[in-house]
Amino acid sequence: MLLVELQDAPEGLGRKRRIAMTKKMSKEEKRVTELVRRRMKESRSTGLLGFDVESVHTGRAIFRLDVRPNHKQIHGVVHGGILAALADTTAAIAAYTAIPNGTEIATVELSINYLEPVPGGRIKADARVLRAGRNFVVTECEIFNEDGSLAAKALLTFGATAGHSLYK
Repeated sequence: MLLVELQDAPEGLGRKRRIAMTKKMSKEEKRVTELVRRRMKESRSTGLLGFDVESVHTGRAIFRLDVRPNHKQIHGVVHGGILAALADTTAAIAAYTAIPNGTEIATVELSINYLEPVPGGRIKADARVLRAGRNFVVTECEIFNEDGSLAAKALLTFGATAGHSLYK
């Protein structure tokens, strides 16, 4: 069964309707999503920041954040560092779905463009794997305001090491 989600997103000079096709989660995707939720609860940083796992699919992860006052900078909008951390975390989970078990990853590059302010509400980060190679995984992550407008877009590269631990 396919569900069609409509959301307004800026494209070019005007606003057009953007249609994203998403499918109902399979039992395996539900299992993996729940596993990631449990694992993320072990992370003090994601707990402190308030990131929530919405869904995890092969090559894709969607997180959300309910904006709180401590996420905002002095101008009353979400701090760019919070958005970058959300993009990094969401993209890393997407990357993990596209590599063999036992492979460790670490962010080696993150580029983010802030397109409009995030004043509050529930925001969504949607990350996709663009390419998973032997040594690197390239992802993109879009962050949407509560009204569906595109607030930020990030491109991230992760170094991947199979059979080796990032920890000595």
